[in-house]
Amino acid sequence: MKLQSLQFDNRFAALSDIYYSRVRPTPLQAPVLTSFSRSAAELIDLDVDALRSAEFVAFINGDEDCAGADPLAMLYAGHQFGHYVQQLGDGRAILLAQVRNQRGESWDLQVKGGGKTPYSRDGDGRAVLRSTIREYLCSEAMHALGIPTTRALCVFSSPEDVYRERIETGALLVRMAPSHVRFGSFEVFYYRQQYEQLAPLADHVIDEHFPELVGNDDRYLRWLERVIDLTASLIAQWQAVGFAHGVMNTDNMSVLGLTLDYGPFGFLDQYDPEFICNHSDYQGRYAFAKQPSVALWNLSCFAQSILPLLSPEPEAAGEMALALLKTYQSRYDQYRDQQMANKLGLRTSETDDPELGRRLLLLMAKDQVDYTISFRSLSSFSPGSESDLRDQFRDRDAFDDWAKVYGARLQRENSDDHERRQAMDAVNPAIVLRNYLAQTAIAQAEAGDFSEVDHLMRALSRPYDNDADVLAYAGHPPDWADQISVSCSS
Repeated sequence: MKLQSLQFDNRFAALSDIYYSRVRPTPLQAPVLTSFSRSAAELIDLDVDALRSAEFVAFINGDEDCAGADPLAMLYAGHQFGHYVQQLGDGRAILLAQVRNQRGESWDLQVKGGGKTPYSRDGDGRAVLRSTIREYLCSEAMHALGIPTTRALCVFSSPEDVYRERIETGALLVRMAPSHVRFGSFEVFYYRQQYEQLAPLADHVIDEHFPELVGNDDRYLRWLERVIDLTASLIAQWQAVGFAHGVMNTDNMSVLGLTLDYGPFGFLDQYDPEFICNHSDYQGRYAFAKQPSVALWNLSCFAQSILPLLSPEPEAAGEMALALLKTYQSRYDQYRDQQMANKLGLRTSETDDPELGRRLLLLMAKDQVDYTISFRSLSSFSPGSESDLRDQFRDRDAFDDWAKVYGARLQRENSDDHERRQAMDAVNPAIVLRNYLAQTAIAQAEAGDFSEVDHLMRALSRPYDNDADVLAYAGHPPDWADQISVSCSS
């Protein structure tokens, strides 16, 4: 479709304006389309040529209106690093429109870096090329890994200067999601004691995204259970691929269980459960190994914010919410154990399987083994034969002890080496978006060459393949990668 043919269906904008503020983007100087995701464009049936059109650029940049669009900035609050901030909101993001595709799916079309909104909190509302490219690449990389995430449609660059720690190149990111409603969207009304605003927003989310719950008297309680389960599944998937979010504040947690708001993030190089990807996280609150427990803490904040929906009796509402929150750990453990079983190539289940995975991770942490490379190498393991993976460990005797147990486990289920390798290569990626890969692409883009962004994007879209274009990014990181630092400004 062309831009003018898109089917706009702005159901969030049809809610009361207490949930948002209408605002138009502030145009950037001379924006230029520098990269786009073809698969994201297909989600809204948008013709790729339409992305390149002057009309699309003018619409995204706020130079011209598009009939049917209804731009707004969403209101929310949130707990940031454990402390409640009473009003946040879209400070540099503007929801241009909601688009319904030919399959009946609704997608938010949101621009990030579109200028000041009522929630900018003295900020300029702009985005820089550095952070924009990181989110663009990681959104699409996570999707290719099979992990629920917001999507990134395209990136625009601009000659306009944006001031951060230094003068940087201005940019716009166009991102998409079925919804950008987050835990903090409910917290803001709970803490304002505007409880009457909770139900319309919850009903909107349920109507749009949990239609099986519509009309049920206990729909809010069952919705809370779904959010808990979706979140547990998401975090288990993060842990499985070695992804650290960096800013797991409640305002960055999606009620749909999506990976939301890529600021400072990082994928593990060597396996380190204490890995802190965010230089601004001085206390290590969001360290890699803490993500599962932080998710539960965030879910408790969300559950508290919808207590008035669960029961008119506060004590009864609290008991219902607590009962569901207590199921989080078992849900997470089940998802985590299944992820690890898949990574180990196990088709059947035995009681000691989780311990087998934990023992391997302990060895990897002790010997500082590369997380992605070691699991990818594990698919070549054959019981009774020496494994190439062995050479990645300093304590080879300890690895041999583990390998004997692993090999016996595979033999008990009559594992076929060829079939197992295919299955393991389908869940253990050859490549992830390591920080040094992103930094290399960013440095070239800031110099005016966006070819590496496109090359890297193509490889990241096929992370489980073994062809040369993918494997070119599959090696160990260079020594200088240790010097890369990302923070909340990233």
